[in-house]
Amino acid sequence: MTRPPSGRRIVSSRHLAEGEGWEASEFEYGLIIAFNAFSRWTTRCMAAAGNGDLTPLEILVLHNVNHRSREKRLTDICFLLNIEDTHTVNYALRKLLKQGLLRSEKRGKEVFYSTSPEGGQLCAAYREVREQCLLEGLKQLELSGEELRAMAANLRIMSGLYDQASRAAASL
Repeated sequence: MTRPPSGRRIVSSRHLAEGEGWEASEFEYGLIIAFNAFSRWTTRCMAAAGNGDLTPLEILVLHNVNHRSREKRLTDICFLLNIEDTHTVNYALRKLLKQGLLRSEKRGKEVFYSTSPEGGQLCAAYREVREQCLLEGLKQLELSGEELRAMAANLRIMSGLYDQASRAAASL
């Protein structure tokens, strides 16, 4: 059995870190704390940008709709953010519309969303705060752009493995 150099396993649940494959529990704990840190970051960054009333999901939806200045449908947003629960995204869209950050246009049975000028300005302000507070700190890691891209690629691969495992678990 391979152990980390310190001899300790950094996991959230010891019962999930026993036997072979215990390293997956360490990875999962890293995901847990990274997810919570990222969620906290997005809300605080958005508050510094001028809107402290949005949840992490609403912030992600706003940025996704703003992406490439292209209109998006609910299904597009859910697909790109890998979210199965469309009702949570639909709720976020309604809240963003109510705040005037998004616009919607119904075409046939489809509703298309785009950022309003205010929503676009808020995304730009978020970007400025992100550059000042996060990207400056990221330089301290001395990771190359290629190393960051490789980390992102590995996370996407792991996401696919978790998706497949969730489908397998649903069939049990």
